[in-house]
This record gives sequence, structure tokens and C-alpha cells, in this order.
Amino acid sequence: MSREQSLRNGAGLMVLGALIFLVYAVVFFLRAFASSGFEIGVETLNGVTPQQLDGLNPAIMGYITHLHVAIAGFIAATAIAAGGLAWYGVRDGLWWAWIIAVVVPVVGLAVALPMHYMGHFNYDWVSHLGPIYLGTIIYVVGAVVALVGLTQGAPAAAQARRKVQQRVAARQFGPPGMHRARIDGFMAFPWKSVRRRIAPVDAADVLKS
Repeated sequence: MSREQSLRNGAGLMVLGALIFLVYAVVFFLRAFASSGFEIGVETLNGVTPQQLDGLNPAIMGYITHLHVAIAGFIAATAIAAGGLAWYGVRDGLWWAWIIAVVVPVVGLAVALPMHYMGHFNYDWVSHLGPIYLGTIIYVVGAVVALVGLTQGAPAAAQARRKVQQRVAARQFGPPGMHRARIDGFMAFPWKSVRRRIAPVDAADVLKS
């Protein structure tokens, strides 16, 4: 697989993974306003329904809803940013785009996932975390494929930069040794004889004229 193919295929897989996250965020947002359940895969909090919490104190469900809406927004924003970096940066072979596109989702998942394994509440694993893991696997595979392309292209890109720098230097200073030859020629010029041939100028004559 060539460098261009690796970058294009890897970026495409990363975009696909980001799209899965974006769809999850949209469903997460809509689910926050549903009449039943709390979020995707969480129908009750260990038997307590949203209606019971709302009857106890309406502010509780209002607070939970506003958190879910905020989380959906951040998931969507991360998905759009990661997908954009992959398609418009990684696909063009930009290292900084690949690094940011990998670091951003990793930070989000590293913060969000551990809480799901502490047993604080029950949830449906398939619907709650299944899409996240699916999108993550596809995204990671794409990042690895793109990394192969970036690694293959590093020596060629460095060689191209060196050639460009050499051409620029040749245009500015000429071939190697020419600049030194010009300096030597300037220093070897008989400047003393030129000074002796120039007649001294009287300031009074200049003022009279």
C-alpha cells in the first residue's frame, strides 16, 4: 500500500469512527428529552424511574437533563473536530493533525469510561457502550493505517525539504564557493592606488562653486 493510499484509507476510517460518535451524540441528545429512561441503555437507576425522581423533586430531572444535553454537545463537538482533523489534516500527511486527532478522543474516553465499571448503576452494555467501542475500534484502526503512511512519507518529505532549501540557497548566494570568491576579489582590489589617484578636494573650493 502506497503512502497516499495509507493516508486516504486511514483518514477515511477515522472519519467513519467519528461519524459513529456523532450519531451517538445526536441520539443521546434526543434521548435526554424522552419521557422514559435516562439515557441510551439506562432505563432506571437501580429501579428508580425518571417519573419517580420528578415526583420527588422536579429539579433533579431538570439537572440530569441539562447534564445529558451538555455531554451530547461535547461528544458531537469532539466527533466533528476529530473527523475534520482526519480528513483535512491526516489525509494530507500532517503529523500535527494526526497527533491532535488521536489525543483528543483518548482524553475523552480515558475520563468517561472508567466510571462505567464501578457498579454505581445498572445499564445495558450493548446499547450504552457498544456504539462507543465500535467507533473507537474503527477509529484506532484508521489511525494506525494513517500512521503507516506518515512513517513511510517521513524520509521522502525530509529529502524534499532539503532539496528545496538547497535550491533557495543556490539562488540567493550562487553555487558553493562563489560567495567566497567574490569576497576574495573585493579584498584583493588595489584600493590604495585608487585613493592615491583621487585628488584631495578643498572644502573652500566646493563652497565657492
